[in-house]
Amino acid sequence: MRGLVSILVSVAGMFSALAEAPTNVVLILSDDQGWGDYGFMGNNIVQTPNLDALAERSAVYRKGYVVSPLCRPSLASIVSGLYPHEHGVVGNDVSPAKKEARNREDRPVVEAFHKKQSLVRFFVDRGYLAFQSGKWWEGSWKDGGFSHGMTHGDYKKGGRHGDVGLKIGREGMEPIADFLDQAVSEEKPFFLWYAPFLPHTPHNPQEKYKKNYQNKNIEPATATYYAMCEWFDDTCGQLLGMLEERRLSENTLIVYVCDNGWAAAEESTIELPDDWWLKYAPKSKGSPYEVGIRTPILFSLPGELKSGDRDGFASSIDLFPTMVKLCGFDIPEGLSGIDLMAKERSQVIGAAYSIHNMTPGEPFDTLQYAWIREGRWKYLQRYHGADTTKYLTVHEWDTAPIQLFDVENDPDEATNLANQNPGVVTDFQRRLAETYPNP
Repeated sequence: MRGLVSILVSVAGMFSALAEAPTNVVLILSDDQGWGDYGFMGNNIVQTPNLDALAERSAVYRKGYVVSPLCRPSLASIVSGLYPHEHGVVGNDVSPAKKEARNREDRPVVEAFHKKQSLVRFFVDRGYLAFQSGKWWEGSWKDGGFSHGMTHGDYKKGGRHGDVGLKIGREGMEPIADFLDQAVSEEKPFFLWYAPFLPHTPHNPQEKYKKNYQNKNIEPATATYYAMCEWFDDTCGQLLGMLEERRLSENTLIVYVCDNGWAAAEESTIELPDDWWLKYAPKSKGSPYEVGIRTPILFSLPGELKSGDRDGFASSIDLFPTMVKLCGFDIPEGLSGIDLMAKERSQVIGAAYSIHNMTPGEPFDTLQYAWIREGRWKYLQRYHGADTTKYLTVHEWDTAPIQLFDVENDPDEATNLANQNPGVVTDFQRRLAETYPNP
């Protein structure tokens, strides 16, 4: 009898320890993917079975938004929990044409950014191992506070936005497998940053993906892009399989978001400007329109989080506080987002800046647009910030000072209703003025 009691006590202790084990975190970020380009978002052509399956067991925010339609500031906001004008990274570079000056000009921006709060350091400071893979603009993985990683960030060796880290997914998943094995061996909770250079250009999918989009009555560029989306999805399946194989799935929070949108230039909903030379559509990447800033946002945590669609909006600025709280920690002060599990978001705001030139310490110097989305409305306010690069093409075609769209009934944002709704415009102008300067 005494032996039986000992066994029961031991088993109870084991289950108690399991219940108290810290929650692991996997953050999956795709790169340049349109908000509707997933099976679970209603696209009947693109094949994304792994993300579709993840969505089935996730809290799904179909009206998710990033705070910037550009990768570097968008990712920086996810890491810091701050808007670009708050953390100071509003574009991709200070002077992209001066590669030899990158260390002198961009390094101070990186150093200033790392003085802000960090989602990565939050978990590392609480005993987590943290692995960086894929796109990463802010120096090396060590600069970012990770315990392990891939990106060296050395400008002299070609470092800029991920370098060696950009091999993940495109050239295999072994570094992640090795990291997970180490975390299991050391019995440590982990944070995984998986941000592959997918489906970002170069659009060079393998034939096994390309063949699925032949004879689909779609533009060739879109067919190739869809193949890239499927490639990205396949790598997500490999990652989720690694968690399952190591029996980590039940105690791992999985979050998905895209850094910004994308659509092929051939799919443009407006006539392409005469000088348009980019591969993507004017109202997609880099723009404040829906295809530039909207993304589904997923949260999956078995046994803790009910799956299904969630009402309201979600912003990438909310990832930091929501993830922290889902892992059982108190939310640190000073973040600009909310805990989406505790509060419903009624609106989202954001801004677009010049793409490849920043003015350190003067974030609004390159401001191009600010926007607010609430209810059925989307309000855009145009600025004409400094732009010293050929990428001014991205914004210069768009000259309307203010625009108001009924996005629910006009998803392509084709009809400007500002003149018919002056009261709505005035209200949105007043609210944007609390954050952004008057044009």
